[in-house]
Amino acid sequence: MDQAVTLKPEMDLSPYRVFTEREWARLRKSTPMTLASQEVEELRGLNDPMSMGQVEKIYLPLSRLLAYYAEATVGLHQASQNFLGIKDGKTPFIIGVAGSVAVGKSTTSRLLKALLARWPASPKVDLVTTDGFLYPNAVLESQGIMHRKGFPESFDRAKLLKFLSDIKAGRRNVRAPIYSHFYYDNMPGHSVTVDKPDILIVEGLNVLQTRELPKDGRAVPFVSDFFDFSIYIDATEEQLLSWYVDRFMRLRETAFRDPGSYFHKYSRIDDREALETANRIWNEINLVNLRENILPTRPRADLILTKNDAHRIAKVALRRI
Repeated sequence: MDQAVTLKPEMDLSPYRVFTEREWARLRKSTPMTLASQEVEELRGLNDPMSMGQVEKIYLPLSRLLAYYAEATVGLHQASQNFLGIKDGKTPFIIGVAGSVAVGKSTTSRLLKALLARWPASPKVDLVTTDGFLYPNAVLESQGIMHRKGFPESFDRAKLLKFLSDIKAGRRNVRAPIYSHFYYDNMPGHSVTVDKPDILIVEGLNVLQTRELPKDGRAVPFVSDFFDFSIYIDATEEQLLSWYVDRFMRLRETAFRDPGSYFHKYSRIDDREALETANRIWNEINLVNLRENILPTRPRADLILTKNDAHRIAKVALRRI
């Protein structure tokens, strides 16, 4: 009869090695700062402060780490091609960036794109968000899932998988659809062309999600299967609610004021009603998506960046196994 295994309290079975900001900053070594303060300011998102200090302490060490990963991955692909006796050409290094609404995925992705493009080898770096792969509003409405926009079922997963497969295969001029947050819908006839990048950053809510595996053992690809490195940006529910509401209220004074905006109606209500609306949207949609679909994918990331109340990354967890 098998004996139950009793773990000693001091045993650390976490798959991550955790660093404070100071500990992580030391890993920058001699990685040079290649961005000016004005460039960092232009890359930050609405209500998502980003200081030069955070770039130096968090993102420069991360850039150095990714350089090692990219180099090793290129070597691995080359070894596989040598073994198979084939020459498939360059295989892009793909980075996935995941996390909740309002956590700051876009700022992190844009900042990484700028830093990685300035490596000594000057790699070609592209950035794509999965928002473009949302089904059009008309489709969501016809299926009765408009209130589930941003949930896994609201994305055209087949189209996204085909896009990533073409990129990974090194195909030329692969097109990705464009999404407009202003119109809150896809932009028919508009796309961005990704042409054989050295590095591709894919940002989205559910990019690390898996789904139930078929019982017959058929191979079912996940979006994350195409990633060479993945990052999850983490924060508490309370922090995310605060940031979402703050952003909503700021947008009422800016983009929502434009009559062409999908959310123009929210610029015409008073502050009390606006606060109630923002809290309702968060609790009924974004929080549900976070708990059901986004947060459960956190343990699948190679790196977890945890923020504090000031939107500052205070802890870094790097997967070690």
